Amino acid sequence: MKFIIHRGSQEIGGSCVEVTAGNTRIILDVGLPLDYTGDPKGSKPARNHFPSSAAHVPKVAGLFQAGPSVGAILISHAHADHAGLLNHANPKIPVFCTQGTSKMLMAGSIFARQVELGKSRQKTIIPGKPIQIGDFTVTAYSVDHSAFDSVAFLIEADGKRLLYSGDLRLHGRKPGMVKALLAAVVRNPVDALLMEGTHFSGHRARGCTEEELEDTLRAKMLGCAGLVLANFSPLHVDRLVSFYKAARRAKRIFVLDPYAAFVLHLAAGQCRVPKPEAKNGIRVYYNQHFERTWKKRNLGKINRLFLKDRIELETILSQPDEYVMVCRPSMFKDDFRGTFPPDTVWIYSYWEGYLDRPDSEYPALEASVIKAGGDFVTCHTSGHIFADGIEEFVNDVNPRYVVPIHTTGRSEFQMRFKNTRVVEDGRVREI
Repeated sequence: MKFIIHRGSQEIGGSCVEVTAGNTRIILDVGLPLDYTGDPKGSKPARNHFPSSAAHVPKVAGLFQAGPSVGAILISHAHADHAGLLNHANPKIPVFCTQGTSKMLMAGSIFARQVELGKSRQKTIIPGKPIQIGDFTVTAYSVDHSAFDSVAFLIEADGKRLLYSGDLRLHGRKPGMVKALLAAVVRNPVDALLMEGTHFSGHRARGCTEEELEDTLRAKMLGCAGLVLANFSPLHVDRLVSFYKAARRAKRIFVLDPYAAFVLHLAAGQCRVPKPEAKNGIRVYYNQHFERTWKKRNLGKINRLFLKDRIELETILSQPDEYVMVCRPSMFKDDFRGTFPPDTVWIYSYWEGYLDRPDSEYPALEASVIKAGGDFVTCHTSGHIFADGIEEFVNDVNPRYVVPIHTTGRSEFQMRFKNTRVVEDGRVREI
């Protein structure tokens, strides 16, 4: 068995790994680089660009250019830095992902201009159930991450075992997932662990747990005399649940936009989360962008899905202290007409690094909130495993060697693990 990190050995995101054995090649993730600022769907035409010569696409024969066949693409989760180049990949290659990842890719393509995965390419992989792909036995294992239904992959062939962590964390709502993963993979030795090291990059501080974040959100809501606006990724179902639980504990109604409502609707068909219904303390606000575009985009089914639980902005503004409302920057002009109601609190729940980007909309937004006598606050915890958790996880797996990926902190791996093997992008390594 051999592997090549085509991208990701020295950066966070943009992950793309090739593994070969016998006559079979498989690809683990096909991600956009995090610093890509173009259209998430890429250049025109939007649906397919194979073969691709775009600068942000790795030159991988058979995957993005003509060349030897690839047996499968395995997608660990629905974030663009792991799945965002699917529209550049050879459309004849089957794409394996979990049911939840397929749902989140669909929701992202409808509402967030993210890449679309056609149904004809999809193959569902069930966590814990091994499948055969050519010379490989592949088993997905559920992991807790900020994308719903994320997995790690155990790849077996030629008597060797490679574990690809994907993105994961130990401080979320589902601690049993990593316990089950470890119990399964340590039965036999792991030869190579390709381990995400986001929190070994730039000495990122340890954050709180998802439950502790919920408590902080509740306190912010209780301390607010006006409307609470919640700004986070709807694909982060755990964060949806944290805001929902905090809102209910603060005796407020949780108002979703159609994007967040659709994600929650999809997740509720697969796990125990509240359905977006008024009886559960959830209402749906049809924002102006959705109202303008749903007919043109043929979203009639989604439009009808939440009509009975719909709420109007006028109702929310008549008693703003009774609501927590999912919001995004574009709604300031479109829906609030450039003026927030008095005492509004905007809760930002993304990575704080996005606030400092040159093209960030948030400084102006924060000024508008403060002008209304409100506040702009950050309440977030990472979707990635903290530094002490990385050390704990690697030691528990106890691989023959660990390979840093999804990180700029390879030196931190080398300091903490004597069995670190640094691999450069594009170099073939035998296991």
